[in-house]
Amino acid sequence: MDLIAIVGRPNVGKSTLFNRIIGRKEAIVENVPGVTRDRIYGQTEWNGKHFMLIDTGGFVPGSENMIEKAIREQAYIAIDDADSIIFVCDGRDGVTPFDEDIAKILRRSNKPVTLVVNKCDNANLDANSFEFHKLGLGEPYPVSAMNGRSTGDFLDQAVEPIVGIDDEANDTRLKLAIVGRPNVGKSSITNALTGKERSIVTDIAGTTRDAIDSTVKYYGDEILLIDTAGLRRRAQVSENVEFYSIMRTARAIDRCDVAVVVIDATRGLEDQDKKIINQVDEARKGIVIVYNKWDLVEKDTKTADKLTKKFKEDMKMYDYVPIIYTSAVTKQRLLKIFDICKEIKVRRETRIPTHKLNDIVLAEFEKTPPPAVKGRDLRINYITQVGVEPPVFAFFCNFPQDIPDAYKRFMERTMRKLFDFEGTPISFVFRKKNASWEDIVEARQK
Repeated sequence: MDLIAIVGRPNVGKSTLFNRIIGRKEAIVENVPGVTRDRIYGQTEWNGKHFMLIDTGGFVPGSENMIEKAIREQAYIAIDDADSIIFVCDGRDGVTPFDEDIAKILRRSNKPVTLVVNKCDNANLDANSFEFHKLGLGEPYPVSAMNGRSTGDFLDQAVEPIVGIDDEANDTRLKLAIVGRPNVGKSSITNALTGKERSIVTDIAGTTRDAIDSTVKYYGDEILLIDTAGLRRRAQVSENVEFYSIMRTARAIDRCDVAVVVIDATRGLEDQDKKIINQVDEARKGIVIVYNKWDLVEKDTKTADKLTKKFKEDMKMYDYVPIIYTSAVTKQRLLKIFDICKEIKVRRETRIPTHKLNDIVLAEFEKTPPPAVKGRDLRINYITQVGVEPPVFAFFCNFPQDIPDAYKRFMERTMRKLFDFEGTPISFVFRKKNASWEDIVEARQK
């Protein structure tokens, strides 16, 4: 997925603009310089082009302040990796020496740059943008990130250089992302599966910085393996390159069909493992849990069963996720990863006929109907599948907004009991029973 980076000096409104473009409040916005220190990213689209947008901290060229130096280094990384750059300036302050220094850096980068002059809240303030021609970055766009004024024109230019189309959309190969905390053995697993030393393997956490693709042939089928940099809690990240590795891992998850979440069997399930699993689920990708380093665990015949039981107790929402116990060193059960992931991909592409959903599933819901809410008798009238990868089901009800969350969880358990969706999230949308065709199309898009 293409990447667009937002850069600029502190307190010019980068985070406000970021939130405006992605349509939700992801970045913290305060009228204080330096609030955004780490890169924040979000996926969005404009004019049919899908891209990842990244918000960087305030860029202060030449500063020796430790925090500002770290932010500057992060911004350099973002500029280097971006396909297109949005340079934000403050129309009320005019061109500052910092703006001129940043403009020099951007001109040397040879990246497409869209110059945005923020805080032009009305037409009278648009004249403030004229002096920004001197930066030599083309036509400045006067906008107001706060109220959304004139944001469309500059976005047209910002997305012009990017492809905006998933190059892998027509790639039918199974794509696996190997993800997890640092030093759990992701690269060792990739090397063992490919038979090649594609990734550097050491006992030092975080050796793998970038996502590395490898192609494997398995029983005649090509499988794409994406080995990623280790994810770690932000408080434990001391190098700016590792900050950016987090984002690249997110991009790897976005590219894959199934994410193989690797856990260190000698340490068990930790909080960061849970966050990674949640990240994969939010991306609606298939999930396999791999407990690696199984050769180092003291065990008996019930050890695996105990670990599986504990996982399902700790992660009740993910009781549909298959678990494999492997060793990258001995190659124990490694090929089982391929077998299970191939099965998950098939399940993600499954389409269940509408008549089957209404004959079988609706009958189960009628045995245990939703509870009355606010004196209303809730009824599900019709079910149809509106999407795949992941499977998405639309439920047409008399009061869709009142279906309780507890009953939605019951509905998911029922669907999984009736149909095999092991390893893949399934999504539900709820619509009014007399919904128009436009409503059905909207449900499919969601």
